[in-house]
Amino acid sequence: MSLPPGFLDELRNRVTLSSVVGRKVVWDMRKSNQAKGDFWAPCPFHQEKSASFHVDDRKGFYYCFGCHAKGDALGFLKESENLSFMEAVEMLAREAGMQMPARDPQAAQKADRRSQLAEVMEEAVKFYRLQYRAGAGQMARDYVSQKRRLSDAAQDRWEIGWAPDSRVALLNALKAKGVPPDLMVDSGVIARGDDGSLYDRFRARVIFPIRDARGRAISLGGRSLDPNARAKYLNGPETELFDKGRNLFNHGPAREAAGKGRPLIVGEGYMDVIAMVEAGFPAAVAPLGTAITEDQLRLMWRISPEPIITLDGDTAGQRAALRVIDLALPLLEAGQGLRFAVLPQGLDPDDLLKQKGAPALQEVLDQALPMVALLWRRETEGRVFDSPERKAALDKSLRMALMKIKDASIRKHYGEDIKELRWDLFRQGRRPARSLDRPFGAPGMSFRPGGRNAKPQAVEPLATTRASMLGSNDGEAAVIELRVSVVLATFCLHPSLIDRHEAQIERMVLGDDMHRHLRQVVLTHAHDHDPETCAARLARAAGPALETLLAHPQIRIQPHIRRPDDSDSAEKCLEMELAKLAAHWGAEAEMREASEDIEGLADEGLTWRISEAARAIRDAEKGPEAARADGVVAPNGVELDREDLDKAQQVWASIDFSRGGKARK
Repeated sequence: MSLPPGFLDELRNRVTLSSVVGRKVVWDMRKSNQAKGDFWAPCPFHQEKSASFHVDDRKGFYYCFGCHAKGDALGFLKESENLSFMEAVEMLAREAGMQMPARDPQAAQKADRRSQLAEVMEEAVKFYRLQYRAGAGQMARDYVSQKRRLSDAAQDRWEIGWAPDSRVALLNALKAKGVPPDLMVDSGVIARGDDGSLYDRFRARVIFPIRDARGRAISLGGRSLDPNARAKYLNGPETELFDKGRNLFNHGPAREAAGKGRPLIVGEGYMDVIAMVEAGFPAAVAPLGTAITEDQLRLMWRISPEPIITLDGDTAGQRAALRVIDLALPLLEAGQGLRFAVLPQGLDPDDLLKQKGAPALQEVLDQALPMVALLWRRETEGRVFDSPERKAALDKSLRMALMKIKDASIRKHYGEDIKELRWDLFRQGRRPARSLDRPFGAPGMSFRPGGRNAKPQAVEPLATTRASMLGSNDGEAAVIELRVSVVLATFCLHPSLIDRHEAQIERMVLGDDMHRHLRQVVLTHAHDHDPETCAARLARAAGPALETLLAHPQIRIQPHIRRPDDSDSAEKCLEMELAKLAAHWGAEAEMREASEDIEGLADEGLTWRISEAARAIRDAEKGPEAARADGVVAPNGVELDREDLDKAQQVWASIDFSRGGKARK
């Protein structure tokens, strides 16, 4: 059975070699570099203890330095499963979700035709190269040498050519070589008019050969020197050889350079790539006249796990980035992402290199942002979030974007970063901001603002119970701290209640490091709806801080703390305690504001405000008042059962705040 052209290439693009080999070996993670697609393991073909079997995901080949076995994914399946070639293809196609083609007796003919088309393309490249060196190409040479500043050696490396301003120059040259008209047209270099006449597709243009990963010429790109031309750049049409959405300009050389550790940089066009490569950035590629496609993204990830997309500093460049984000989100995998380097306004990589040189471009690349930062910028830039409705709209759009991510682990980490950014936007000044364009420190360390190289400083350890207000002699402060502790402990043990109280948790006024730490842990799990595992994960994240709270006697005796399955009691306790805390903090804020005002100009209105605020604090301490015989209504309108309220009041009555919050004997 013959396979159609391109089937095996598509199959190899869809399945990584490491995923095939990984079913038969155990990787040596000390020697492997997963981010670079470099894997080592003991050879599955002969008995050994050392890891001498090497898999290179970028190149798609394996090699054993012991028994010298080598091959690709199909070869590995043939050797390890004792399969024929077509059986290995069928197995790999099932894994990749590809339909095996029907038997095609003409497939061999098609393969021969592709070889013939490739030969026509090579003849066209040679012809345009001769025209470029001849007198007719003087204008093109001046443009490339003076405006683009490419050396003669660089012009030869990129095989730059010139299509003369003639309708039949290439046509006559191919006829002289004996090339049939149908091959000329099917290769894309010759076009057929409505009247059936043949003419050169490229006229009066600088020519850039487009080669596939194997180095075969598959199409041409032309740059017009006429400022009034309808299209500045023109690519050849899609043919049996050339699929715009499945190829990259400079694919082969960039893959080789990336394999040696160079970062993969994605430009917009031919000249961006040529300029970057000549400036010392050899792993540069560009899409071919289209927006980046899913297939091109997969090609990039096969070359490098984290390509850097360069964005022109204009509106069009920003829009292009946003399209790439939507395309990439469903395809993300662990260790496989994108970064975005935003260039100065009005400049592309070629312009920046000409004006400021390679160090300026390197600086831009060093500051490349992760994709989550661009996603956040897209959803927030130019918008004002001064109402609950606008904030809710932002949350909805972000949730919809994150739902596109199929990998649960990546989706979780994106959610955590978005939550940090959301906090910084809505509560700026309440806690230190975390910047996504700087590396994070090691556990127990934080980075000061001021750039990528800011020196880390130690974070103060969490306050212990003895150092907190729970152990002080300030009775009023101890009441508030104890209530906060009860609320946070309740959320930790009953995570199903976090979601409905998220806004109240964010508004809590906390002065204790331990409480702030626990609040962040609680908010991180706000949208985790897996009841079987959420509580355990939350407890692990809370760590010693939660153990410290649960060790306090007045927290330990709470019914819903002793019985984590008693969610009804937990809900009622939260409603009551959050209402008291909100009333207390609101009254305190009013008193502070009135006190500040009274320092400037005292009058009866201000003194009345202070007295009313003091009364509100006293009322908050009393809790909800009776509304009817069988129930009570809290200040926030929540109805509570009388029996539950009596139990809660008995608990609070048992606390002797003059003894630092200890129970009366």
